[in-house]
Amino acid sequence: LGVLAGDMLRSAADLEIPMVAVSLIHRKGYFDQRLDAQGNQIESPAKWSPESRLKSLPARISLSLQGREVQIRAWQYDFSGITGHVVPLFFLDADLPENDSADRGLTDFLFGGDERYRLCQEAILGLGGVAMLRKLGYRDIRLFHMNEGHSALATLALAEEQTPSRPDRPFTEIEVEAVRRSCVFTTHTPVPAGHDRFPAELVYQVLGNGRAGALAQLQLMDGSLNMTELALRFSRFVNGVSMRHGEISRAMFPNCRIEAITNGVHAATWTGAPFATLY
Repeated sequence: LGVLAGDMLRSAADLEIPMVAVSLIHRKGYFDQRLDAQGNQIESPAKWSPESRLKSLPARISLSLQGREVQIRAWQYDFSGITGHVVPLFFLDADLPENDSADRGLTDFLFGGDERYRLCQEAILGLGGVAMLRKLGYRDIRLFHMNEGHSALATLALAEEQTPSRPDRPFTEIEVEAVRRSCVFTTHTPVPAGHDRFPAELVYQVLGNGRAGALAQLQLMDGSLNMTELALRFSRFVNGVSMRHGEISRAMFPNCRIEAITNGVHAATWTGAPFATLY
């Protein structure tokens, strides 16, 4: 997913598409690897510092998680296209001294921890991602693309923007439709076990009664919250990542219209110098 997303941003920069992207910082979990004399793979931790490659932004947002206010910062990396057009990528980071020690590690590991850790991460990406974009001045975004279900809670943030003066009342179908017009979704996973699902009790604990209650009111929590189903409910266009995967996805979610767009690569990045010269 990371390689695919990066290639999409490189291509967007080359095509001068007005786009911005949001991800999590993932400070830890990287490793170097080598083979020993017997051919066994040996791994050793590898550290990297965001300060060495990314631009620190002064913007801060606050997100309520597990009954605590978690402060989030952002780092910026720019993709420059062949014409000089720039597509920025914003990395969300919870490692701030004002946060609780447990909260500071929420953006440390990709796919790390237990269900609670994962749900907190996905809340930071979805809810926090929309909040950070607004904080950075991006208020005229016409289309939100969710790359897999990890960012699906962005739809809840967009729905809340429809009712800023009355945040506690149920969303109307008109408001849901307004969000659907601005969202598209790409699903990548061909097996049910690969789609994130969180117990309803955990959702209430992490998101709070207001937000979890809104999801329940929308009939999105029948004992658990399926992040893919949340994204499907709020998206006007959905695609798999190949024709075959589109078929599989339609069988998994028969009530949804799911198209297919075959994955591509940014050829200039992955083509070796001799072949680039040949081309």
